[in-house]
Amino acid sequence: MIRVALFEDYKLLREGLFQLINGTEGLCCTGAFADCNNLLKNIEQSRPDVILMDIQMPGISGIEAAKIIRANYPAIRILMQTVFEDDDKIFAAICAGASGYILKKTPPSVLLEAIKEVHAGGAPLTGSIANRVLQMFQKISIPPDQDVVMLSDREKEILTHLVNGVNCKMIGDLCNISYDTVRFHIKNIYEKLHVHSMSEAVAKAIKQRIV
Repeated sequence: MIRVALFEDYKLLREGLFQLINGTEGLCCTGAFADCNNLLKNIEQSRPDVILMDIQMPGISGIEAAKIIRANYPAIRILMQTVFEDDDKIFAAICAGASGYILKKTPPSVLLEAIKEVHAGGAPLTGSIANRVLQMFQKISIPPDQDVVMLSDREKEILTHLVNGVNCKMIGDLCNISYDTVRFHIKNIYEKLHVHSMSEAVAKAIKQRIV
């Protein structure tokens, strides 16, 4: 059972998401909160595996909250949800430790899959968001003293699929390897890139033009 906590200030949406998550097999909404002003206490109460976080809230913003969560609960996966496609907010959310970034207009079925995917170690991004992430990091210059990252051909292949937004299960099908083998390679990629999440791996791959 995947435990999900959600932070959303819009009451109707918060209640709708609570019902949607609790009505889905394999998911359980353990907390639904209107703001992040009691963030650590709320997390202690709800003990989530995944947090569905609104990026724009009164008081502590979703991006600030992501930084706090990352510092105190690094194992919790954070899925940002927003109406914005603003480049600065996307970049800030990824840097803050968000594992995925989807728009609020995303269909419920896609949202539920995104929660499951982020829990499995994936980095779901709405298509338009993925394109903006690619464009942003392509504009970032590489420092001249940047360390060279040595990945195997298989690791480069898998990292390329991650950059293109392909989930772990589909990568296994495309590479003709098992899901567990994909996860094993991703773990090695993380270690070689010195990152802790798929969003960080994708960002570094694009920034350093590794793939």
